[in-house]
Amino acid sequence: MVIPCYNTSGFVAETLKSVFLQTYKGYEVVVVNDGSPDTPELERAIEPWRDRITYVHTENCGLAGARNNGIRASHGDLIAFLDSDDIWEPNYLQVQVAELDRSPTADIVYPNAMIFGGGPGTTEFPRSRGEVTYSSLIQETCVVMVSVLARRTALERAGLFDDRLRSCEDFDMWLRCVKSGSRIIYHRETLVRYRRRPGSLSADEVWMCTNATRVLVKMRDAVPMSDEERKLLESAVLRFEGKKLFFEGKRAFKDGDVPLAIDRLEKSNAYLHSPRVRLILLLIRTAPSIARTAYAWRSRLTGA
Repeated sequence: MVIPCYNTSGFVAETLKSVFLQTYKGYEVVVVNDGSPDTPELERAIEPWRDRITYVHTENCGLAGARNNGIRASHGDLIAFLDSDDIWEPNYLQVQVAELDRSPTADIVYPNAMIFGGGPGTTEFPRSRGEVTYSSLIQETCVVMVSVLARRTALERAGLFDDRLRSCEDFDMWLRCVKSGSRIIYHRETLVRYRRRPGSLSADEVWMCTNATRVLVKMRDAVPMSDEERKLLESAVLRFEGKKLFFEGKRAFKDGDVPLAIDRLEKSNAYLHSPRVRLILLLIRTAPSIARTAYAWRSRLTGA
C-alpha cells in the first residue's frame, strides 16, 4: 500500500495504526514523505513502525508524484492507496482482496466510506449508481474514492498518476484507467473513514471544482471519445464551472460581500438552472439577515 504524507504528522500515526490492525496479513507498506515541511514531526510519528515500512523521502512533487514514487518503491501486484489522514476499518484489505478474487476481470475496486471531521457526526461518501464507465465518471453518478485496491498492471497501463496535476489527480487517473481498458467495480461495505479537515485541498470547494474542470479540459485531447461521451464531457465542464461560481458566491456571502455573492450566484445559475440557487438568491436579496442566520446555523451543524 502507498501512503503519501504532506503536513499530516498529527494524523499519520492513527492512519498507520489502522493499517497494522488489518485482519489480512502479508502486505507491504510504503510511506512517502513528499518533501513535507513537518518532516521531524512526521518521522517521530512513524518511528514505532519504521522497521515495518518502506520510508521514501523525496522533494515535494504533489500527491500525484508522491503516489507514483510509492508505486515505484513497492513490489506487489496489488496496490492500495490510503491518504495519511484517513483510516481503514480492520477488514479493509481482507474484503477488497476478496472482491478482486471474485471478479478476475476487474482491475480496481473501491468500497463505501464515511466522511468525518470538520463538524459534528459523519456523512456518507457519495454513493455510486450503475456501472463505472467513462460517462458515469464524468456525470458523477459513479464517484471513485482514492482509497482503492488496484492491480499494478492497470495503473501502469494508464501511465500512472499525472504529476502535472496538483489536485483531482485521482479523477484523472480513473478516467484514463477506464479508457485504457480497465474495469472498475465497487461494493457497499463501509471500509474507509475519510477525514475532512480545514486547510486540506479537498476542503476548498472552489479549488476542487477548478481542478476538476482542468481534468475534463485535458480529456478533450487526451483520450478518444465517442460523440456522446464528448457531449457529456462538455456538459460536465459547464456544470463544474457553475458549481465553482456557486461556491465563490457562498464564500463571498460568508465574508459579508452580498453584492459579490449575488453576482456569483446569478452567474452560477446560468449554468446550473437550479431551483435551490434561485431560492437562495431570492432570500439573500429580500432578507439577507435571515439568510445569514440560516447559513450560520447550517455551518454549525455541518462544519461547512
